[in-house]
Formats: sequence, C-alpha cells, structure tokens
Amino acid sequence: MTAYGTSRLAIPVSERDHILGPATAPVTLVEYGDYECPYCGMAYPVVEALREQLGSRLRFVYRHFPLMQMHPHALPAAEAAEAARAQRKFWEMHGTLFTHQQALDDDSLLEYATALGLETTQFARALATHAYEGRVREDFAGGVRGGVNGTPAFFINSLRYDGPRDFDSFLAVLEEVAEAPRP
Repeated sequence: MTAYGTSRLAIPVSERDHILGPATAPVTLVEYGDYECPYCGMAYPVVEALREQLGSRLRFVYRHFPLMQMHPHALPAAEAAEAARAQRKFWEMHGTLFTHQQALDDDSLLEYATALGLETTQFARALATHAYEGRVREDFAGGVRGGVNGTPAFFINSLRYDGPRDFDSFLAVLEEVAEAPRP
C-alpha cells in the first residue's frame, strides 16, 4: 500500500469514541474532522458511500478537530454534536452539520436540535455553558499527538493515510486492507 504517512494514531479507539460498524471489522477508519472545514464537507459523502459499500467490513470513528483560528463556528458545532450525543443523536447531528455546513451559527444549531427532536432546553444549556468543550478538546489533543495538523485527517488501522480521497481511490485502499491477512 502507498500513501501512508509516518504518523500513527496516538489514542487507540475505545468506547469513548463515536463509532459506526463492528469492532470485528477488518478495517477501522478514523477521521479527525471539523464541521466548518470545506474539505471535511467534501469528504463526508465519500465516507458515507464507503460505509455503505463496505458494510460490516468497515468500522468508522469520528473525532473532533476544530480549526478554531480559521473556522469560528467549528467548536460550537462540535459541542452541538456532543450535546446531541448526550441525547443519543450524535450521528443524526453529525450528518446535519455537514449537510448544512454554511449555517453553523447558534440559531441554526438550535434549529437543527429542534428538527432532530432533541430536548432543546437541555441542548441550549449545554451550548451556553460549553458543557462538552473539554470532550472536544480531548479529541483535538489526541489528534495533535498523532501528528494531525489539518482536516480531514484519516487513519486506516492506526496508520495515517495521506492518499487520494476520491471514492474509487479510497475504496481501493480500504478493500486492499480488508482483504489483507491479519497478523
């Protein structure tokens, strides 16, 4: 395989992560992302298509890496995703945030919470008090320790992947990993 960087995932995948797919999947794809990053927005439908194509052979993990200097709404959006997680709607909010990337202001975040059927008083309180900022910053710190310096950053089975991110190229790499004998 080619297109791997020298970095390794610094924090192993665990139950604290946001995970879709079985732990027994031969491929684990970890993304460090930023809800306001246009490149993450372009990667979102590719990752969704990869998940659909690979099914139970792929475990997908999303971690927050808000680039706050460039994206002023990235941290509040990540906190909104965590506030939704507290109400068991992380993945629904995750998709909504990427789908509506151009509208991540506080009013829009509250609209999304309402549309997802979240308890909005609890959601708004969590955002106002930054109840989940520490959780987001933990993801960010783990990314920095793993060599992440931009988004989206991907790791395939703990190795940094810096190759092409179009569907066909990414699928070919993931298929190769899925079919490789395991040690």
